[in-house]
Parts: sequence; C-alpha cells; structure tokens
Amino acid sequence: MLRWARAWRVPRGILGDSSPRRSAVPVTFCSSRSSGHGNADLRPLPLSYNLLDGDATLPAIVFLHGLFGSKTNFNSLAKAMVQRTGRRVLTVDARNHGDSPHSSDASYEAMSQDLQGLLPQLGLVPCVLVGHSMGGKTAMLLALQREASIRQFLLTNLVEVGGRFSWRVNLDTLAQHLDKILTFPQQLEPYSGPTLFLLGGNSTYVQPSHHSEIRRLFPQAQLQTVPNAGHWVHSDKPQDFMDAVTSFLA
Repeated sequence: MLRWARAWRVPRGILGDSSPRRSAVPVTFCSSRSSGHGNADLRPLPLSYNLLDGDATLPAIVFLHGLFGSKTNFNSLAKAMVQRTGRRVLTVDARNHGDSPHSSDASYEAMSQDLQGLLPQLGLVPCVLVGHSMGGKTAMLLALQREASIRQFLLTNLVEVGGRFSWRVNLDTLAQHLDKILTFPQQLEPYSGPTLFLLGGNSTYVQPSHHSEIRRLFPQAQLQTVPNAGHWVHSDKPQDFMDAVTSFLA
C-alpha cells in the first residue's frame, strides 16, 4: 500500500459531497521520467473508475486490480473499507481491462502514467495505493517514479455487444506484453517511505530470493505473510487483509 504524501498543486474536493461515482475522466498530458524503456512520452488514458465517498480530509484508498481483473474485484472490500476507515475509496480499471480504453502499450510505465493523470484530476493526492499482483507492481513503480513520500501497503471479462459476446480485456495486447507484465521495470533510485508487502502463505509469487531487491528499492519495507492464503490474499482471507490494511494505516 502506498500513501502519496507529496501532492502536486491540484484542487481538492473536485468531486464534492455526492454519491458513489462511476466514470471516466478526460485527462491531459503529464510528463514523467523515462525508466530506460523508451517510453518518455506517455499520454494517460481516461480510466474507468468507481469512487465511494468518505472523509475528504484523510488520504483516499485506491485499489488496483491484477492481470485480467477489473475494479469490480474490490467491490465488497471497497465498501467495507469505507465503513471501517471512513475514507474515500477508489477502484480503477487499468488500461486494457474492464471498462477502460484499450491501447497497444501495456507497460507498467504506461499504467503508472494513467494514474498520474487520473488521481490529481480527482483531487486524490495524497492517497493510499493498494495493489494486487499487476496492480501492486504499478503502485510500486508509481512510488519509485514520483520520488514521493508514499505509504505502501500494499472475472468479469465478457461483454455483450450487438448480441455477441467478446472479451472485455485487450487479450491481443496483453499477450504481446505478458513477459513485461510478469517482470518489473529496472529502477535504480529507491523509495524511502514506509512500505508493506502482504504475501499469501500458500503463494509462490514472491520468493526469498526477491527479498533483497525489495529491500533495496523499498528500504523500510515490511513483509507480512497471511497464513492459508494464496496469491489472491484479499479474496482468500478478506478479514485478515482488512486487518493488515487498517493496522498499517493506523
């Protein structure tokens, strides 16, 4: 989970006091540092999102789903998090997923850039990023790129069009970029803010051999294991997941 503590100069309370929202917001060009992959000129896409209202004086919580997932994966957890913490909670469809636009670029640099466009537009900087799998890597890269003080905590894929069903996710592009999605962009500069990596006890995604690189990039990282949970920690053990999140936010 990442708390974005260094805000750009953006207006707060853009959305006002209203009911939960689902929308896509047009965003403008926002530059970022290239991470050495030739993507120095990235333009953010208007992501589809769902925002639940809460206390605007507290950093909002932003859920980022994994590969082939969507913002609906976090519907129940998002509502529970609003009730438990009183914070605003945002769920987002990554590019090429859910109701967000498709693009030939499925890199983490592009997904990070999309969030750098969306979050200030919604007045959600600072915020807390909670990412699962691919979403977790996107949150990690965003923290490293923005050099911000961020506090890290961490299938609805068919759509009917014209009487025919098709895949909601952009399978062709995701297949072409699968090797990049399963790895992580090379980063040289660490992020020094507090960080929590929440691991499933039955998952093999994060190996002991990865720990040294995690601690190099995130020197204050805490690695916490949830027993009897697989890769989908928030689905396998939702109560333990909620407890870990709220404890880290305290």
